[in-house]
Formats: sequence, C-alpha cells, structure tokens
Amino acid sequence: MLSHFKGLPGAPLVEHTIGQALVNAAAQWGDREALVSVHQDVRLTWAQLLEQSDRLASNLIALGLQTGDRIGIWSPNCAEWVLTQFAAARAGLILVTINPAYRPREAEYTFNKVGVRALVAAERFKSSDYLAMVEELAPELASSEPGQLKSAKLPTLEMAIKLGSAPRPGWINFDELAARAVSGDELARRAQTLSAYDAINIQFTSGTTGMPKGATLSHHNILNNGYFVGAAQDFTADDRLCIPVPLYHCFGMVMGVLACLTHGAAMVFPDDGFEPEAVLKAIEQERCTALYGVPTMFIAELSEPDFDKYDLSSLRTGIMAGACCPEPVMREVIERMHMRDVTIGYGMTETSPISFQTDADDPLEKRVETVGRVQPHLECKLVDESGNVVPIGTPGELCTKGYSVMIGYWDNPQKTAEAIDADGYMHSGDLATFDEQGFGAIVGRIKDMIIRGGENIYPREIEEYLLEHPKIEDVAVVGLPHEKYGEEVCAWIRLESGEQMTEEELRGFCKDQIAHYKIPRYVRFVDSFPMTVTGKVQKYLIRDQMVAEMQQEQTIHVPSPA
Repeated sequence: MLSHFKGLPGAPLVEHTIGQALVNAAAQWGDREALVSVHQDVRLTWAQLLEQSDRLASNLIALGLQTGDRIGIWSPNCAEWVLTQFAAARAGLILVTINPAYRPREAEYTFNKVGVRALVAAERFKSSDYLAMVEELAPELASSEPGQLKSAKLPTLEMAIKLGSAPRPGWINFDELAARAVSGDELARRAQTLSAYDAINIQFTSGTTGMPKGATLSHHNILNNGYFVGAAQDFTADDRLCIPVPLYHCFGMVMGVLACLTHGAAMVFPDDGFEPEAVLKAIEQERCTALYGVPTMFIAELSEPDFDKYDLSSLRTGIMAGACCPEPVMREVIERMHMRDVTIGYGMTETSPISFQTDADDPLEKRVETVGRVQPHLECKLVDESGNVVPIGTPGELCTKGYSVMIGYWDNPQKTAEAIDADGYMHSGDLATFDEQGFGAIVGRIKDMIIRGGENIYPREIEEYLLEHPKIEDVAVVGLPHEKYGEEVCAWIRLESGEQMTEEELRGFCKDQIAHYKIPRYVRFVDSFPMTVTGKVQKYLIRDQMVAEMQQEQTIHVPSPA
C-alpha cells in the first residue's frame, strides 16, 4: 500500500457565502444564543447577531468601502471581533486578521503588504497599546478627519476605527458606527454579487525567507472546513463551545466561530486572552459542552489550584491541536474534565486549517499517537524528495488537495507556486507517516519551523531582524524542546570583530519590535557555526549541542525516542 488516502465523502460541500450562512442560521435558530462574551457580559441570539452584523456592514459600506477592500482587525477576543468578521463577510470585504502580539514593525508590513484600507483596533491588551502603535506609524492621524487619513508610512489606510466610544482625534468610534441607522439597500444589492469562491480572509503565516506571507482564503475554504470540524465533534444547536483560543488564528475564527455558525452551536468567549480560571468559570457558568485549546492550555487548566471546585460535567468533546498531546494529559482531560469525546486536529493555515482529525470514538492510543484520518472531501499523500508517493509506514512530506487549499499567498505568485504544485497539492513541509487504516502521525519537519505554545515561528524572520543590529555579524535560530511550550527559541550569535554584547542587550533590541514569543529565550555568543562543505549552517548540530548541554545542566528534560 502507498501513503495516499482520500477522506470519506461526508455531507455535500456548502456552496454559499459566510454571509448567507449567517442568514440561514438566523432563520433556523433565531432565538437561540449564538454568542456569549463572558468578560464583556454580552449575549446575542442568532437573529441579533445577524441584525447587528448587517447594521455594521451597511455602515462600513456607507464609509465608502468597496467589495474586495481589505479591512484589518487588531484586537484580542471580544464580541466586536465576531461582529466585524460577519460584517466583513456580509459586505464582501476581505478580513485581515492581525496577531495581537504584533509590534509596529510587523503591523506596518502587514498593513502595506495587503493594502489595508480600514482598520478596527482595540485600545489595548496586556502590554500592547494598539492606538499608540497606529499613531506612531501614522502621526498624521491625530490631525485628520475621521475616515480620511493620508499617511506616508501607511499609504492605503484611510479609516481607523477604535473599539469603544471614547473620542480620540482622527479615529472613528466602533460603538457609534455599529449603532448608526443607515439604509441596507446597498448591502442587499451587494449580497447578490458575492460568490463562495471570493477571497474573504487573509491570515499571515511566517515564511522561511523572512517576513510573513498572507494566506488568502475563500468563503468556500473556511466555511466548509468549519462545518466538517464541527461535524467530527457531532455538534448540534444544543452545543455550547468554550473558545479561549485567539480569534485572529484559524483555530478561533474557523474551527470555533464557523463550526458554531454551521451547526447552530453557541460560541462562548471566557476572556479577552487565555486565563485558565476564566475558562473553568465559563464552562461551569455557561454549561459548555465543548472546549478548544492547545496542550499547554489544557495543562494550565488542570493545574489550576481550585480546579476541583468547578463543575465541568457538562463537557463532552472539543479539540486539542497545535502540538502533540502527551498521553497522561489526554487521560486527565478525558477523566477529570469529562471530555470523553475530545478530538485531535492537524492542519495548517494554508488548508483552512484542518485536514486531519480524530473521531470521537477513536481509541485513546489513536488520539495521542496520531492526528486522525483525512477529513471529508480532501485527499492527502506523503511524498519523497522526488515527489514519489512513499509506502505505508515510511516518512514523507505531507501534501493536501481539495476544497480547503488556499487561493494563494497575497501578491506573491512565486511563493504560491512553490507551495501548491501543478496537481493542486499544498506541500506542508511536515514529515508524516500513515498506517494501513489511514491514521497520520507527524514525525518531523522539513522546514525548521518552531512551534511555541501553538504559535508558529520561522527562524529566518528572527534572523533577518537580528542581523539589523550593527554589532551582529551572523545569527542562527533554532527551536529547543520545552516542557511547557513544546519549543522555545534559541539564537546563536556571532558578533562583529571587537564587539561585545549581553543577553539583556539582545532582548532589549527585540522588545516591542517583534512579538514576545519570537524573542530568544536561550542565547549563545559563539565564534563560529557548524557548516556544511557548501557553506550552509547545520542547525541540527546546534540543536543537538544545546540539548546535550542543557540536559547535563538539568535545565531541560527531553523524553527518549521510545
């Protein structure tokens, strides 16, 4: 047998837009709760969610936004995020999801790469002051008429919309915009022109050659993926999903919001960011039946000092994704959190995202040793370096074909052609094996991507930033194993002749310039790197040396391959 499997047919693919799906949900489950934002004390039924989304969409159109314009959202989880997501879909705008951890340098690149014309931004979150960062990039904002920004650094951005109602020069207030009464005639007309195959979302995923790439996804991509992710958990309108994962990522906005949309389940947001106690409180208070998270989130919830005082008996299912799940953690999730039907999912942003998922009735060993089987209407194969499909049990690069494969990387046909081959297969860069039943297991990565707590980090992006420091001659970034986060960033630094630098100086150079999770935790100043005869850095030798040193120092514990 060869490592090539097709998913079961399942239900027919949905051929309408996300906006139409919201209309259908309001018609079918109108009086049922659709959205609960616990930290904001906001509750909306499906009928109310449609009404408020349409009012916001009509106002965005009234501001002058045209079909296909890009609207960015830079905010932690909140009800307004979901309203913006649906309003953009109803108005035919392309939603650009911006990581809340981004700093001005990353935000500027993102806005300009895709030509963001309007931006919805929260005031602040943790150490991030979004309004101040936008004003740093566009100092012209304070003296401009709201909606008429002309910025040298952000030439396409015209409309800056801030969450809340407090006045601020140059900004449009979200609350006022969402409440303003305008005609919905243009919205109704525009809805007739939209196609399920139109681009609806751009998600930035880091690239091996530097700055992030904008994976462009259609209604058809993500609406169907949300449906099948929910179907694998047996979602119905009686389910209530607790969503502590971020909305800017496919885990929140597709696997969360769109899975609920297509099955009538309620989406419950416990807080603006992940707080384990807030998650436990929300599950008990809202009687949630499903919970999402990466393994580190589940570990934090199980480790909460007052864990046993919360009633989690309403839970039955959910998804753990983003990293491999240790068997003891999975057992605790099933037994102590009552999630007997918890599933494992695997995919990538470029495949909308899920291409593999375990079933609720798969045995425990399949839920900890594999990522499940191929989702309906998709096919996956494992290939060697020559593109030949490898035999069962042999590692090969995982490639996915079907409805979920992205339209392409925004304004980057070269990288699109490198990622999607002539037969329509998206090449993941991940090494996997298949067994005879079609269960897949991820065994490594062709690319040197680091996954820290569910965040994808590409070393090249960090290396290019660090090389801007005048004292640094060369740098090599690798991932090191970490018990809590899965991996942490390590940087080997070679300084210019005669220069000196401390770890604190290096991290200070990174602070507020790149996202916190990309800042190296481990730093070594070295005279040379291990190299191949052709001059390429042998990163695996750097990693092996660091792991050996840290094991000797008892800094880390690395499980044996067995």
